[in-house]
Order: sequence, then C-alpha cells, then structure tokens
Amino acid sequence: MTAASPSTAPSSSAPGPLRRWASRETTGGALLIGAALVALLWANSPWRDAYFTLSNAVLGPSAPLHLDLTLATWAADGLLAVFFFVVGVELKQEFVAGSLRNPKQAGVPMLAAVGGMAVPAAIFVVVLLVLGDPSALHGWAIPTATDIAFALGVLAVFGRGLPVAIRTFLLTLAVVDDLLAIVIIAIFYTEDLDWLFLGLSLVAVALYAVLVRARRTHWWLLLPVAAVAWAFMHESGVHATIAGVLLGFAVPALVVHGESESRTHRFERTVRPVSQGIALPLFAFFAAGVSIVGGETPVSEVLAQPVVLAIVLGLVLGKLIGVLGVTALVTRFTPLRLAAGIGVRDLLPVGLLAGIGFTVSLLIAELSFPDAEHTDGAKIAILAASTIAAVLAAFSLRWDARKARSDDMNRDDLPDEVTDLIGDEKDRLEH
Repeated sequence: MTAASPSTAPSSSAPGPLRRWASRETTGGALLIGAALVALLWANSPWRDAYFTLSNAVLGPSAPLHLDLTLATWAADGLLAVFFFVVGVELKQEFVAGSLRNPKQAGVPMLAAVGGMAVPAAIFVVVLLVLGDPSALHGWAIPTATDIAFALGVLAVFGRGLPVAIRTFLLTLAVVDDLLAIVIIAIFYTEDLDWLFLGLSLVAVALYAVLVRARRTHWWLLLPVAAVAWAFMHESGVHATIAGVLLGFAVPALVVHGESESRTHRFERTVRPVSQGIALPLFAFFAAGVSIVGGETPVSEVLAQPVVLAIVLGLVLGKLIGVLGVTALVTRFTPLRLAAGIGVRDLLPVGLLAGIGFTVSLLIAELSFPDAEHTDGAKIAILAASTIAAVLAAFSLRWDARKARSDDMNRDDLPDEVTDLIGDEKDRLEH
C-alpha cells in the first residue's frame, strides 16, 4: 500500500539488482511456492504448535480502530493490501493506456475471464448440491480467482519461445479476473457495514488522489494517508484490501507535469518488489499452513469433504472449460478474434494457467468459512488444484512451444506478424 514518488522515490531503498530480481515474475512465483511449502512442512511437523502460536500472536492497538490483530490477519488484511495496490495500479494502466483501453482488442480475453469465473462457480455449486453439503455454498467464489503472479511466473519459465501475445492474453484475462474478484469480495464478503468509517476511508483515498497528482509527491505524505485509508476501510467492515485497490486506481496513468513516463509505471516498479518479495510470500506463509496431521479431524475426513472436490474440479476443469468454451463461442459467432500469433491450441495452457488460484482463492476461503474444518479442506484443495494446474500448464506450454506454427494462427485470413517472443521480450525489457 506504500507508494513512493516518481520524482522523489529513493533509489537506494533497495539495490538495483535486488529490486530487479524481486520484480521478476519467476521470482514472485518461486517465493510464493517456497513460502507455502515452508508453512505446510512446519504446520505438519513436530513443531507445529510453534507455527500456530506465531500465526495467532496478537499485534497492534485495540483502540481506537480495533487493530489488535493476529499476525495471520495482518498478513491477510494488511500485507495483501500491498499486492492489491499493485493490482489497482495495473488495472488503472490497462484501462487508461493499455490492453483494456480498446474493448474490441481486449474483448476475447475479457469475455474469457467472465467464462473462466462463471463455470468454476457453477461446478462448485453443482458438486456441493449433488454431494449434499449446502452448508459450504458460501464459498462459491473460491475457484473463480486466478493468481497473476503465479500464473505469469509459470508462463515466463515454461513458455519461452511462444509469441508474447499469449502473455498479453493471459495478463488481460487475469486483470479482469482480479477486478471481478475484487467486486465479489466487496459485495458478497462484507458484513456489518459502517457507513461512517467507509466515508472517512473514501475521503482519505480522495486526499491521496490529490497528493499523488501533485507536481512533487513525497512518500512521507502518501504513506500516512494510505495507512489511514486502510485503517478506516478495515473498521468499516469492507475487506481492507479494497483500500489498496482504490489507492492504486488513484495513481495517474497518463504522463503528468512533463514527466518521461506515467506514474502508474513508476509506482508499480517501486512497489512490486515489496509485493512479490515480502507481502505475497508472508501472506502465503500464514495462509497455507494447514495441519493435516495431529488435528481433531482425521485427514481422510478432511479430504473427503465435498468442498475439496468442488474446488479442485472448479479450478482445474472449470477454468479450462470456461476460458476455452467462451473463446470458441465468441470467435465463432461474433466479429471478435484472437490477437495475431495466438492459435486455439495456445489457449489450452492459458486455461490451465488460469486455474492457479492460490493468493486470492486462499483469501476468499478465509472469508467464506468461519469454521476450521471447511477452511482447512478448502485450503488443501486450493493448494492441490493450483499445483495440478501449474504442472499441467508447464507440460502443455513446452508441448505448444515445440510444435510448428502457421502464418495465420488466429485464422483471421491475415498473415500473423509476430516480432516478440516470451523470454526474448523479457530479456529485452530487462536489459
């Protein structure tokens, strides 16, 4: 949720190579996996009591805003707001000057994102109703989410040599997915709304918007205002990460005051290392620590819960069917077409990558179920489904990269002009 100034952001806040390393998509995915793995191992080791003691340790003042939260809650409500700030900045950039600016160009991935959310939710509901567990229906949104950092990390590692248009398609799909997930959290997972604190939070966001558009901005002004907006949002009953999104949207996406690049680009470059290198791994560490040994409920019973199968099928199959199905219908029955260089076969790995839920899915799982039994089952399912989707996506990406490509992959009767490839484009941007 911090945002250093484009004109005054200290370049010494982190060494250049360290910042670049933390900003890479491969780094973000690796740190997420590593943190989740450490949490799982610790939570199921003989020292698991220490893990849960750490997670439940309370930190912060109780007055006046009830900020005496556990470390796990601070990770979910506080650190994850940094990630959602980056999401907000990316969405602002895409809507104003990026791939979402032209609906015709972004139409197919945008609609694919909607299908990739609707079908998993439908599968989740159907599975629970068929297996007789309507008490878990409140978690219908769990399999609708896509983890941008994780998905792009897998694509960066295993998609080398494929057209960069595939990455653009996945990125557009993922940011629309995140936007809809934010709306879902705000509408369906907000209880006991306090309009006074919500209004105060919006006032703080408006003040932030004024400050962030000034000719010269200063982190020592932006950071306190952002913290106040977050605290009031937390007290209002709306999930505090929404404040991060709104603050990200407040950053101007067009060049102002004669600067050489937009502030969304500079803020994103400044905050992304914090998000990927600190916020997301710590959230994963506290969210993924599910104990499957030594608990009150035997692991066999947890895995046998209908919610586990519903989430796995929703993320792995639902995302794939939703993305491929909607894309097929849209390109067949509307004037919309895939971008140059993308073929139907390229959407197989994209659909699988969209099934990597992880960060936002874990957040929604915590918001959905107050009981530990359903929460543990949901988290196990999310981790399992995300792993399955990632492995299948990796194999399909390598298969796709080895196959010969035609001159008209998107079948629009026009020759494709593919200049940048995944990996080559990444290396060009870094150097």
